[in-house]
Order: sequence, then structure tokens, then C-alpha cells
Amino acid sequence: MPTNPSHEDARVELLLRSGVGVTAAEWTAARARLAARALSDGLVDVAYEDHDTPLGTMRVSATATGIVRVVLPAEDADEVLEGLARKVSARILRTSTPAITLARQELDEYFDGGRRTFDVALDWTLTKAFRRKVLQATAQIPYGQTSSYRQVAVAAGSPNAVRAAGSALATNPLPILVPCHRVLRTDGGLGQYLGGQAVKAQLLTLEKAI
Repeated sequence: MPTNPSHEDARVELLLRSGVGVTAAEWTAARARLAARALSDGLVDVAYEDHDTPLGTMRVSATATGIVRVVLPAEDADEVLEGLARKVSARILRTSTPAITLARQELDEYFDGGRRTFDVALDWTLTKAFRRKVLQATAQIPYGQTSSYRQVAVAAGSPNAVRAAGSALATNPLPILVPCHRVLRTDGGLGQYLGGQAVKAQLLTLEKAI
């Protein structure tokens, strides 16, 4: 006879309160139920999960709109969460959403060499005005090709704002999904990158852009 879900929830919650005899599976099940309930009740504004990649562990965060932040291994993931709490919402929970599941799948396909564009929805909340224009122009740079800071500034509508374009790219909240690694200095140098120059070179090598 199947277990009544409400009875099972009550049993696990009682175990959690007592802290006695709780197995790892019960902890996982209880947490999954609570997370699903919080999402369905609209109590979570930002969800996140960690994802292992050839670069190291990346953290993928999403809102109801789409992916809002991708954290590269070189960054302080907890510090980024604090920033999301200030700039987006403090209602943050480690759990999956359809957008996060899709992003993780597409990242795996990208690193395996089978994906050249990303289809997952993006949330541009963390970028404003000219910075957003720069990143949206950057999103149009094809796989395996590169552009320059000046070219991106022109595409964003401000040809003389090369330095500002570089700053926007160096603080891109959606690295890889918005391929700022494809933007180089005018002299062909790598330039700055949120994940470090070695990672930028690794991504360009993956795409056979260098």
C-alpha cells in the first residue's frame, strides 16, 4: 500500500526536529519537499545549483525570468550570493529549476564540443543601460570568432566608449552564456576576464578561436 505523502512529510519533519535516526536519504527527501513547496508557493526569487565543469565548479543562479548569474571558479561564490541578495532578492534557495537544469545541460554540451549557441532564457537584471547594450552585442558574436572592445562599443552605439565597454565585459554576470571571452584587445591581446586570462584562453582554444 503506497505511503500517504502528508503522513510521510509529517514523519520526516518530526525526525528532523528530533535529529534522531534521520538517514541521509530522509534529509535529502525532506529538503527536496521543502524546496518544491517553497517554489510552488512563490517563496523563492533566486534559485541556484553548483555545476562541475572542465574549468572547475561553477554556480548557476536563476530567477523566474531565466539565468541571472553564472559564477566562475575564480570567483567567491558566497560573496556573489550576498550580492544577489542585495541586488535581486534575499529569498534565495539552493534548488533546481527548469532554467537551471537546461543551463547545466547546455553547458555540458558546450564543453563537450557539441553546442555552439545557448537557448536557455537569460535575466538581464544585473546589467543596465550601456553595459547591457555591450553584453547584448557580445551575445551576437558567433562561436569560433572574436571581436574587439572597440567593435563591441560600436555595436552598442557608443564608438568612443571603449573603456566603458571593457569594464562591462570584465564584470559580465553571465560569462560563457554571454561570450565575453570572445572579445579581445585591439592589438589581439586577451584583455581582462572575470575568470582569469588562463580560463579565457582555454575557452577560445575550445572554440578554436586561437
